[in-house]
Amino acid sequence: MESVKKKQSLVERDRQNVWHHISPYSEKNPPMIVEEGIGSWITDHQGNRYLDGMSGLYCVNVGYGREELAQAAYEQLKKMAYVPMTQSHEPAIELAEKVNELLGGDYVIFYSNSGSDANEVAFKMARQYHQQNGETTRHKVISRYRAYHGSSMGALSATGQALRKYKYEPLSAGFLHVAPPDNYRKPEGMSIEEYNIQRARDMEETIIWEQEETIAAVIMEPLITGGGVLIPHPVYVEKVQEICKRHGVLLIIDEVICGFGRTGKAFGHQHYQVKPDLVTMAKGLTSAYLPLSITAVRKDIYDAFKDSEENSHFRHVNTFGGNPASCALALKNIEILEKENLFDRSAEVGDRLLNELAELQNLDFVGDVRGLGMIVGIEIVEDKQTKKPASKERVGKLIAACKNNGLIIGKNGDTVAGYNNILALSPPLSSTDDDIDFIIAVLKKVFNENK
Repeated sequence: MESVKKKQSLVERDRQNVWHHISPYSEKNPPMIVEEGIGSWITDHQGNRYLDGMSGLYCVNVGYGREELAQAAYEQLKKMAYVPMTQSHEPAIELAEKVNELLGGDYVIFYSNSGSDANEVAFKMARQYHQQNGETTRHKVISRYRAYHGSSMGALSATGQALRKYKYEPLSAGFLHVAPPDNYRKPEGMSIEEYNIQRARDMEETIIWEQEETIAAVIMEPLITGGGVLIPHPVYVEKVQEICKRHGVLLIIDEVICGFGRTGKAFGHQHYQVKPDLVTMAKGLTSAYLPLSITAVRKDIYDAFKDSEENSHFRHVNTFGGNPASCALALKNIEILEKENLFDRSAEVGDRLLNELAELQNLDFVGDVRGLGMIVGIEIVEDKQTKKPASKERVGKLIAACKNNGLIIGKNGDTVAGYNNILALSPPLSSTDDDIDFIIAVLKKVFNENK
């Protein structure tokens, strides 16, 4: 009885004291209070088990309950808990070397706490780089509609999701947006490759119309993730890099979600023939066991900050960025990813998910099933001919039904009004074959029961 009261009081204490992220207040539907996670499964405070088909927020790449990660952090905390990155420490050096190896070399690593932080740093670096090269008018950053780059004021300005900005504007000046390739909604009579080339040309037109000498950088994810799982044709990413080089614009690739195996390679941009100027990363870097993010900068860009002139150094500090325990844990996390071959595993499982779930497109309300590696988007529509996005009620019903069957899935929530109709699936890369069987079985059952 005492245990029941304690569990009931948790809900009330939560309601009285905790403000939940991106969630409308609800008296009837309190948040799930999670007590334990093992592998791909989480257990709530009432003993209910769920397969976490979202890896938290696209981040628990190696799964829950990895004692070796806790041990790596513990050992470092005992030895040295904190060093500001105005100085250095061995885990930061070793991790920088390892990340550089995964990127193919030629980068210098700057540590922060979160994906938002990493992108803020990238914007500041891009602007200062151009300033110190004598191109003092270059300050604007171009991103894409529907893309998410963070919630702090600069990163939110780069974000192309109107609902995330609503009631917080005006935001930071100097951020522009162009339409992304949405292959499901491409014009009739145009091939996917032609359509993607056209979208890249839209980017170049914006650079020209805005006066190229005012453009500092373009930022984009290898594929738009939280904005609806929009996957470009390779020609798009490669054309955008060509355009950036032609106009003296830096290319920032946001790997916060796509990095560390999520797409089937170490980094999502490695599916394309590109070499970014800056790369931002977080989430899967530590599998979310501790906060840590990175802005990786090409060494020749870093060299511009070595000038002895006053104020030429990068004047940015982050108290917790590069925390020794986080760096030690990240190294162990990458070791697990490589030892268990989880990059290749992600590619294999991703192919299986797409093949198995393709039959859902036979249903009247499923417009498209798409994905890359272990990130899958299922676009729900009211009408397959017009491709009218499904109502939030239909989308919510499917998510709730999956949860009632023990599976947590997500959606592109609070992005663009009327287009929050893509269900998302992003399970841990370490998910077993039985886990994947369960995911597929639940989705097929739920979708067929809710025709």
